[in-house]
Amino acid sequence: MDFKSLKVYQKAFSLAMRIFEESKSFPSEEKFSLTDQIRRSSRSVCANIAEAYRKRKYPKHFVSKLTDCDAENAETQTWIEFAYSCDYLSEDSYEIG
Repeated sequence: MDFKSLKVYQKAFSLAMRIFEESKSFPSEEKFSLTDQIRRSSRSVCANIAEAYRKRKYPKHFVSKLTDCDAENAETQTWIEFAYSCDYLSEDSYEIG
């Protein structure tokens, strides 16, 4: 078993890919701000899950990586809120995120 078989990783990866697809329609002036930030933070959730899995034998490192994952998830939620408030996301897309 590896981190890719974890349901949490699969869901995070799927959501990061959905965010990538949705953010393709963001205005070009957002390319280096909102678009880049939301993509990076959503991908970081997956990366931190993978790192946490590798550190699972070391409880403090494991918890630290999961804490990082939670922080990146909160950041992603904030960027989604901005995208919705700026009318870059439909209500349906916002509700799923």
